Amino acid sequence: MSYIDRINELICGVNPDIIDFSAERQRGTAPTQVSSEFLTNKEQGDWAEKTLLEVINKNSTRYIAVKYGRDDNIIAGEDGFKEFYEDYQNELDTVGKRPDILIFDRDDYKYEDISISHFPIEELDKIVPLAKCGIEVRSSAFLINKYEEFMNNRNDMLINEALKIKRIIIDNYSDILIKKDNELYKIINLLTPENIHVISYRTPCWRTSQQLCELSSLLKELKNIITQITKRTFLSITPKVEDLKVVYNWIKRYQVPHYYVQVFFDKAYGISFEKILNLISNTELEGKEYFIEGDIKNQNKTTIKIHANKEMNVLEKVSLPEHYSEMKELGRGRLLYYVKFKNSFSILNKEQWEQLFGFKII
Repeated sequence: MSYIDRINELICGVNPDIIDFSAERQRGTAPTQVSSEFLTNKEQGDWAEKTLLEVINKNSTRYIAVKYGRDDNIIAGEDGFKEFYEDYQNELDTVGKRPDILIFDRDDYKYEDISISHFPIEELDKIVPLAKCGIEVRSSAFLINKYEEFMNNRNDMLINEALKIKRIIIDNYSDILIKKDNELYKIINLLTPENIHVISYRTPCWRTSQQLCELSSLLKELKNIITQITKRTFLSITPKVEDLKVVYNWIKRYQVPHYYVQVFFDKAYGISFEKILNLISNTELEGKEYFIEGDIKNQNKTTIKIHANKEMNVLEKVSLPEHYSEMKELGRGRLLYYVKFKNSFSILNKEQWEQLFGFKII
């Protein structure tokens, strides 16, 4: 089965409550102003893209990574932004969402420049189908190793606290709990570190005696701890739900395999668009292998959070970039200060790269 046939088959299995690929896309509305945080996030995204592009080109003599995603620096509040934004919306409806990077066999790429961002569509329609794959680059402002160490320690602490409360309930309130709710007693008595993630019960509100008030308070405290334990605790690869439809449009047009790579400040992980569709087609995996959340750091857009550390670690080491501030002056004398990042050194994990993309980078 061809790549596009596999994608089409998976699209049919995605719950339309997550994303309805048959529905007409809602065009975005042009923002009227921009923030310093937005500019810093944009610069971080550019840094992540350059980091991946450079490590590919330094390691491969057979393939070349090329900048393909739009590279316009115009922002909300500047002259011409509204026209630029409408043009971008038109492109999403016709071409789809371009991945940031394309990888070509060097024999298929006839240009000296490693950016084709501003090529006309007519020329891109001839070039893009020759690509080996396209990569959408996402960035995260975390050190994944330190984050996971912190969350593991926190999780252990919460589990220990839950077991202490369980012991207090069983040792001191068993008789009264059995009389009031024997099923709830069984749930609490069987609680272990292994099953605590799936424990669920309704918190009672008993007040007819001092002991019942104390028991209700302990059960409520235990429930709160279990709720914290069952929340998403991993760092993620973060495709936006609204992007999946326009990524699909791009794949239909060019039939080039598409991937996401999430770059953290110490490592990078990748996943195929095909696997993303596989995951979200299985609703039983929601809340385990992926979560669907509103992302407050991204205009509260609905985002799929996929456990990064379970995917392919394509960059083993990324050095912390040097950074400095810059200033942009907008209309009415408004000044925005933001952070820019210098290039980072990174090490390509060639084995994991090959497992993800299906070809050796050298």
